[in-house]
Amino acid sequence: MRRKIVAGNWKMNGSKALAQTLVSDVQSQTASLDNGVEVVIIPPAIYVGDVVANAGGSLSVGVQNVGQWSSGAYTGEIAAEMAVDQGCQYALVGHSERRQLFGESDDVVAQKVGRVIGAGLHAVLCVGETLEEREAGRAESVVASQVKAGLAGVAKDQWQRVIVAYEPVWAIGTGKTATAQDAQAMHASLRQVLSEMGAPANEISLLYGGSVKADNAAALFAEPDIDGGLIGGASLVAEDFVSICRSVPAGT
Repeated sequence: MRRKIVAGNWKMNGSKALAQTLVSDVQSQTASLDNGVEVVIIPPAIYVGDVVANAGGSLSVGVQNVGQWSSGAYTGEIAAEMAVDQGCQYALVGHSERRQLFGESDDVVAQKVGRVIGAGLHAVLCVGETLEEREAGRAESVVASQVKAGLAGVAKDQWQRVIVAYEPVWAIGTGKTATAQDAQAMHASLRQVLSEMGAPANEISLLYGGSVKADNAAALFAEPDIDGGLIGGASLVAEDFVSICRSVPAGT
């Protein structure tokens, strides 16, 4: 059975107060969930310690980015090992904002995946197409290329540390969301690509991201190849985020 995961990516938002109140609220309201979902909070790195302190042991914690190096003269970067040292279990890699705003190439993404897995973290590889690419009929080929490049260095015994998050770029922070059917079609295609790479595709969790909200989460999570979500803005409001976590169907 694949793991069900709902992860909240705070992006460049947050404060010590939010790390205390929001995380405590989410922790208390999700601790008794019986649908088997793993809840992950991914704050800016500077607040990881605060989130860990308030997670109560029932929430997992991730980091939004790591460098492609283990240590050295890279001012402003953090190593995957540092994230582990602070209590993280997950790391995002290849988010579209990192690719677009910071020029991260497929090669850099692959290097980061290697560092993340090597440090003992779970790598959440983010992939997705632009509106122009989708309208040109290239959505599946673009996403497949990102998956193949980003996970090219994953060894046979490392696949259990891989999660793939499909986030259509045109739906991130825009209020637009792929239909449940469109999202399912891409997730099914992703699973086929992973299978062709020799991965245990049916054991790898695939998440959907891109304006997931309380009112559309249930329909998305009901699809057979969607194992949860990577949530942006809605993860900053405890009530909304918890509602999304509750939308994950039990026993699937």
